[in-house]
Amino acid sequence: MRKLYFLLPGTGGKFACGGLWAELKTLNLAQQICDAEIITYRQREKETLFLDDLLQKKLPLDDRIFVIGWGFDVAKLAKKLQQYHVIYHAHSAGYGFTLPSRIPIVTVSRNTLGYWGQRSPHALLYYLPNQISNEFQNLDRDRDIDVLVQSRKSSRYLIRELIPALQKCCRVHVVDRYIDDLPGLFNRAKVYLYDSAEYWAQQGVSEGFGLQPMEALACGCQVFSSVNGGLSDYLDPGFNCHKIAGYAQEYDVQRILKALNNPTTQLPETFFADYRTDNIIQRLAVILTEINEFFDRQNHPSSPIKPLTKLQIANLRTQRIFDKVKEKLRPRA
Repeated sequence: MRKLYFLLPGTGGKFACGGLWAELKTLNLAQQICDAEIITYRQREKETLFLDDLLQKKLPLDDRIFVIGWGFDVAKLAKKLQQYHVIYHAHSAGYGFTLPSRIPIVTVSRNTLGYWGQRSPHALLYYLPNQISNEFQNLDRDRDIDVLVQSRKSSRYLIRELIPALQKCCRVHVVDRYIDDLPGLFNRAKVYLYDSAEYWAQQGVSEGFGLQPMEALACGCQVFSSVNGGLSDYLDPGFNCHKIAGYAQEYDVQRILKALNNPTTQLPETFFADYRTDNIIQRLAVILTEINEFFDRQNHPSSPIKPLTKLQIANLRTQRIFDKVKEKLRPRA
């Protein structure tokens, strides 16, 4: 099995975010299957390979696979690495670029899988959800926080309207910094609020997975969340969560207070099984095996399926209209 090079702009500082942590988790899982390491391409770091340095050596890299995943850089990196084996690890959708069918796409949500199924119909597509660490579990402790909110990615409505209204009647804790012990914090909270639809609308791309609502559910929180993008993979309003920003602020407050007074039963561990380490490793092993076989095949002559371009789509639409007109003009027996 080929060695994997996970391409990251950097491993900390201004690049620190949920997407980075998710990619580093995937790297750690991949290392249990094959040889894998990080390569940075924007920020030089000690004891880490830098992409331009590696490419300048002009080494034969047929036994390596570059894994690209930083959305805004993917198109540029795909072009730069067009003579090498590349996998796109797709989190968010909607960046607007296209990729050649020689690049397999591994998506973290079925929402993103569907996006690429339409946009790149001739590429190999796979689904590998993000991992939820085993440390996220219900510790059955007393909970001293009624409502927990993380300000990052939260909507203006949540911060400026709903939270002030809730602070008048319950204990609200707003987090505006990095938390080392997130499982511990979730185990202190009764209700967790997450409303990212506005944030991702501003970014122009989708919520890739939305790991924190799932982590909160695993820790026994009742979750009020938006259901945009990848969140729709696993959130089921009325059954395992509640939809946030439901019609009016007063109605949101009423439903949240009702949830505080009527705790729900902890979701069974089977709900989280698909996202736990063992299942992710099993899926990743199957995916990497198939992709390695695909890259073996690329060494043999073949005729790729013609891409579904905008011009081809326009021609198909024109032909359909022409066929309909011809059918209407056809003499009836």
